[in-house]
Amino acid sequence: MRLTPLPALRDNYIWLLADADGQALVVDPGEAAPVDAALARDGLQLTTILLTHHHADHVGGAASLRERHGARVFGPDDERIQGIDERVGEGSEVIIEAPDMRFHVWEVPGHTRSHIAYVGGDLAFTGDTLFSLGCGRLFEGTPEQMLASLDRLATLPDATRVCCGHEYTLANARFAKTVEPDNPALAERTRAARMAIDDGRASLPARMGDERAANPFLRVDAETIAPWMAAHRTGSNRVARFAALRAAKDAFAA
Repeated sequence: MRLTPLPALRDNYIWLLADADGQALVVDPGEAAPVDAALARDGLQLTTILLTHHHADHVGGAASLRERHGARVFGPDDERIQGIDERVGEGSEVIIEAPDMRFHVWEVPGHTRSHIAYVGGDLAFTGDTLFSLGCGRLFEGTPEQMLASLDRLATLPDATRVCCGHEYTLANARFAKTVEPDNPALAERTRAARMAIDDGRASLPARMGDERAANPFLRVDAETIAPWMAAHRTGSNRVARFAALRAAKDAFAA
């Protein structure tokens, strides 16, 4: 399987997964043009579209791609998304014949109330819930919901490739350094991401092991961020600690 992040819009990624026979799926096509260009360039047939949540920068190209290529669309049970062939939620399995893939659907609310992730093999398509070195804003969910979603994603094996929806790694790294300035894993992840971007490549996918070691939103219980928590008077409640981190990130001037 060949996994490719297709840049779209301002800083989105559309994920393209193709097999050796040229059968492909895409995740969160915010616009159709990058997908059509990749299909034509590589001689691929689009069979499947996976959607994680309703925001336009993740679903904007799905309808035209579905119509043009006959692709089957899977997405959350949310009336705000039209043109879904099969609505899926917690416990659902998405079984795709070509490319031969099977995904478990996890409900991961927080960024939106109906956000889902697709987990299969060594891949996790996390949309805007878990980012490289960050997490999504709380537009519709609560800190408690988002923390539970992140805690669940953090149980995935170290080698899991985290395929998120935006190129935010370096911006997230600047905030993370204010929380845990002496974290060597964060320094190494930042260095690798900067090299990739300077070379014209994506900083993604991330590895879950690296995220657990460096992403402050997965580290609310880490002793090494206790000084930051103490300075922000968060107390011992881990939901309050997470909420303080998220509020600080919202206000952070990168």
